[in-house]
Amino acid sequence: MKPESFIQQAIDVAVENVRRGGGPFGALIVKDGIVIATGANQVTRLNDPTAHAEIVAIREACRVLGDFQLAGCDLYTSCEPFPMCLGAIYWARPARVFFAATHDDAAAAGFDDAFIYSQMELPHSERSIPMLRVVLEDSTRPFQDWVNQPGKTEY
Repeated sequence: MKPESFIQQAIDVAVENVRRGGGPFGALIVKDGIVIATGANQVTRLNDPTAHAEIVAIREACRVLGDFQLAGCDLYTSCEPFPMCLGAIYWARPARVFFAATHDDAAAAGFDDAFIYSQMELPHSERSIPMLRVVLEDSTRPFQDWVNQPGKTEY
């Protein structure tokens, strides 16, 4: 199938989600030309601010594949991924991401992520939610233990 067909499916998921009272975002994961997972924005339905369409689809695809990475998969989404989803996408490592609407289109509908990007540029203590580092002697111990852990699964 052509990318346009999968993008249309992602848009259809988003439209159906709006009809059910959810947010206007849909996503799907495709492997070898087959849709293995879909996701719709479930933030308000689940009271879960992380339940964006891409993340819902990534979680389901990883469950289906029995892996935490999406090697050889493509992600199709109705809208350009926002920062949280973008981070999850990079950690999941799909082969490609296809999207329909842009972040400017989303902003025009009230879903503006520019604030998040601007916060990342500020020093930790100047962010709208201050982020305060607490340094302890053991602050880096989890990383030291990770580096020294034999047989770990790298990611």
